[in-house]
Amino acid sequence: MGWAPVSEDGGTLGCEMTSLFDLPAHPTAGPDRPVPVAAPAPDASVLLEGLNPQQRAAVEHRGAPLLVVAGAGSGKTRVLTRRIAWLLAAGARPGEILAITFTNKAAGEMKERVADLVGPRARAMWVSTFHSMCVRILRAEAAELGMRSGFTIYDAADSQRLVQMVASDLDIDTKKTSAKALANQISTLKNELIDPDVALDRADSDLAKMVAQVYESYQSRLRAANAFDFDDLIMQTVDLLQRFPAVAEHYRRRFRHVLVDEYQDTNHAQYMLVRELVGPPDDEGGVPPAELVVVGDADQSIYAFRGATIRNIVEFERDYPNARTILLEQNYRSTQNILSAANAVIARNPQRRAKNLWTAEGAGSQVIGWVADSEYDEARFVAGEIDRLVDGGDARFGDVAIFYRTNGASRAIEDVFVRSGMPYRIVGGVRFYERKEVRDGLAYLRAVANPDDEVSLRRILNTPRRGIGDRAEAQVAVFAEQERITFAQALERVSDIPGLVPRSVNAISGFTGLMAGLRQLVADGGDPADLMSAVLERTGYRAELEESSDPQDGSRLENLQQLVTVLRETTESVIAAQQAAAEALEADASQAAAESAVGEATPSVPPDPNAPVPTGGIDDSAVADPAAERDDADIGAAAAGTEDLPLLAAVLEQVSLVADADQVPDSTEGVVTLMTLHTAKGLEFPVVFVTGWEDGVFPHMRALADETELAEERRLAYVGITRARQRLYLTRAVNRSAWGQPSSNPPSRFLEDIPPQVIDWQRVVEVQPYVERGGAYESLFAGNRPGYAGGGRGGRSSPVTASRFGDRIPPRVGGSGTRGSALGKAPLELAVGDRVSHDKYGLGTVKVVEGVGLRATATIDFGTAGTVRLMLIGGVPMVKL
Repeated sequence: MGWAPVSEDGGTLGCEMTSLFDLPAHPTAGPDRPVPVAAPAPDASVLLEGLNPQQRAAVEHRGAPLLVVAGAGSGKTRVLTRRIAWLLAAGARPGEILAITFTNKAAGEMKERVADLVGPRARAMWVSTFHSMCVRILRAEAAELGMRSGFTIYDAADSQRLVQMVASDLDIDTKKTSAKALANQISTLKNELIDPDVALDRADSDLAKMVAQVYESYQSRLRAANAFDFDDLIMQTVDLLQRFPAVAEHYRRRFRHVLVDEYQDTNHAQYMLVRELVGPPDDEGGVPPAELVVVGDADQSIYAFRGATIRNIVEFERDYPNARTILLEQNYRSTQNILSAANAVIARNPQRRAKNLWTAEGAGSQVIGWVADSEYDEARFVAGEIDRLVDGGDARFGDVAIFYRTNGASRAIEDVFVRSGMPYRIVGGVRFYERKEVRDGLAYLRAVANPDDEVSLRRILNTPRRGIGDRAEAQVAVFAEQERITFAQALERVSDIPGLVPRSVNAISGFTGLMAGLRQLVADGGDPADLMSAVLERTGYRAELEESSDPQDGSRLENLQQLVTVLRETTESVIAAQQAAAEALEADASQAAAESAVGEATPSVPPDPNAPVPTGGIDDSAVADPAAERDDADIGAAAAGTEDLPLLAAVLEQVSLVADADQVPDSTEGVVTLMTLHTAKGLEFPVVFVTGWEDGVFPHMRALADETELAEERRLAYVGITRARQRLYLTRAVNRSAWGQPSSNPPSRFLEDIPPQVIDWQRVVEVQPYVERGGAYESLFAGNRPGYAGGGRGGRSSPVTASRFGDRIPPRVGGSGTRGSALGKAPLELAVGDRVSHDKYGLGTVKVVEGVGLRATATIDFGTAGTVRLMLIGGVPMVKL
């Protein structure tokens, strides 16, 4: 990656930039700017201050692989940062340390915290996300894979667009099998490290064969565009390390200490990547495995839908037989009542490592429970409690978060908040970089940076409209395929394309001239923000929005203006990072030179005599590697690759790698934060409301008959509860709209697990639901369900309030058949071979029926809509034919 201002003679000045976070070799030293002096290594004893015994053991551990099972709020970030600082104090060089996190924000915070402990030399470490690290390696080694180092990174929307192109070329009906579904199937294959050839060999159905065929063509188109998608970043890096032993050996010698955060969220490809970087335990080549430390908590593994596998952490000790495990159970975030609720909920999960969170901070307030009549009553209670806390000085709006199981559950909360004037922000809606106008602007920049980027080129070819229709675009694509040239090259040869009308030829020629002018602007030294401004002016995009009578176009123009600001700020941060990293590397090189002048420096922490790997990582006498003997200032050149990456590409890379979790607002913004439970992972708030505690809502309907999915739902509950620091509210509604009809669900089974002494049910509801005599639902609302009158484990402290619904809930009839709520109708009874009609999926045939009563499910083949397993609980929008 390169910082490349243009010199007077047209060449480039500057340096190579090796990653999003460490951008070394900036030419900062000179006659007027001496090489900065490295900060002295910190006193090792200081690094252990304030750590509990388990944290200290994790920091000081040497040798064998280490698994740190870090319960929620147990200080895992402190352990990771102190361990890195400890390694540096013990003699390890920054370039020998690789720390992997899951978000850019977490990586930046970790590096800053280490810098506070050891000084600016920490900036020379590799601390990044999986994807950022892989981009860095692929930039350096792109030639090995037949790619150029200036490749483009496609996000999910770009991938889907390319899949749509491929499907059209293959005459696949994307109305039956959508491009999104095909892209998801390809993503799953890549996460399992399955290439197109293997996918085709394993295909056991027409759909699988079609996916493999699309996959093969999709990969060819990616390569032609000099692009990788997000899944490729990891898959191709694993392939690189497996196919090229010399490359793998280089990185294994380089990285002597590998630390992985949130290990429970790794998928198979990420798992294999870590194994390849650490190296096998008995490498005949003489490179001992790196010291591996993984930190995680199986109880917080909630991303199975993204391919994460809990096996990676559960079976860590099987994969590394000599591994040591350290358990962190002392919590520094929440009160004991909150922790007791979390412990009780997660304890019911089978086959989990026993762990019991505790705190020295006291019991704190009881958890508050509330049963509302409807989702709107639930939202009004939440709004009222927030107002009460804020008015009483017990919280600020920015201290409060509201969690829900699915995005759709925010609707009632938003309605109430808007009417009451409650300041709020939703995390996880349409994000800034996903808005059409922002994607259009970035597509122009990407097409300037990489002319072979067909997806970006075709997106902007007629945006804004310039008279190039779909037919003309298709003719260009056919010509490119016939001539075996890229789409961009076909545009340049537009006059050679047979059958293209003069109007289209002129329009395309104008477009290619526009792009040439934009590239010249970059060559003349224009930065990305200047380029974006030029795009808006020269294309007429700004004028079109300004002249539009659509009120939405005003906000679109504001978004593009914000994009220019973002690009300017990102450019400044990239250059600043280059300078800071260069200073850190030069300082570390200066220190290394000083040490070598007086002999081998004595480490501030003596190595463990029983550890197989000494404090410096590897013994240079045992492993003679010229690369390992170079000082850390050489890391940039060693990792950057042979091509300088221009500033524009560097900025686009940083934009591409922004993660969802990095979009979460800081609590100082003074607004209430709304988000799904999945988005809440890794965050904490003084006040937390978790809504929708009903079977069928949370846990989700699809999990009720599947023990594996139910276990993940329970982990999701554990994550939600442990986000709260001081106050926790658990709410549910007796009636909630579903499929456009009111439906009633029983209280969440998770509520039964919470000890009554830690929860105060401030409102409960007495309900005598309508059920058919002897029906399967008579037992649902017995007195042992939390939040209902009639005794049991509710732990309530206020009088019972009778529901206005009383016992007058009739079955609901409408549409093409009877559609009952969960209370108004017994489960649908089906048998194998039955025909059914579902409101969403259409006509289907029952293939498998399992379970009885509440846990009855049916697997149904809905033809083009696919095969779906459904709960047969009352209220399912389906009728038997």
